[in-house]
Amino acid sequence: MLTLDDLDRRLSTPTRQLAAPGPDEAQLLRMLRTAARVPDHGKRVPFRFLRIAGAARTALADAAEARLLEREPASGEGVVEKLRTRFTVPPLTVAVIARLGPDEKIPESERFSTAACVCLLLLQAAQAEGYGAQWLTGWPAYDRGFLERTLGLAVDEQLVGTIAIGTPTVDVPERDRPDPRALLADWTPA
Repeated sequence: MLTLDDLDRRLSTPTRQLAAPGPDEAQLLRMLRTAARVPDHGKRVPFRFLRIAGAARTALADAAEARLLEREPASGEGVVEKLRTRFTVPPLTVAVIARLGPDEKIPESERFSTAACVCLLLLQAAQAEGYGAQWLTGWPAYDRGFLERTLGLAVDEQLVGTIAIGTPTVDVPERDRPDPRALLADWTPA
């Protein structure tokens, strides 16, 4: 039985701290099955997955580096290496893509929210399977040229994030979390 304490143990493992082995095909499909159990108003399934593994990791790092240098020619070696590491170090990266085409009933923001929930559940599923994971965005999530030419997204799709998954090489320390009492207010009628 999953407990709130289990959910409270979720931590992001920095991408550069993820190593092989990563999940095998059966484990990945099991994690994606869990990740797909999100609130989905209208049963639209407004998301899809893109696996980046094996040699595709280096190819994507090469493409991302080329695009970064087009965008920011003065990027230093550290910036380039950090970007490359994002794709080359973890044994598996899963891109979560929101499908946001026209819909007369369900607003785009609700469909994007569904896809964002997929990212969180995928993080939790990876941890439940004994892996570390990290959800990343940054400029690659918003650069239409990179998204369409490199990742093959359609004009009505948006990258919600990439989820790096692998075996943690370090114990990730807990970080300070917000106090829910400071975030909670009671609504009262006017």
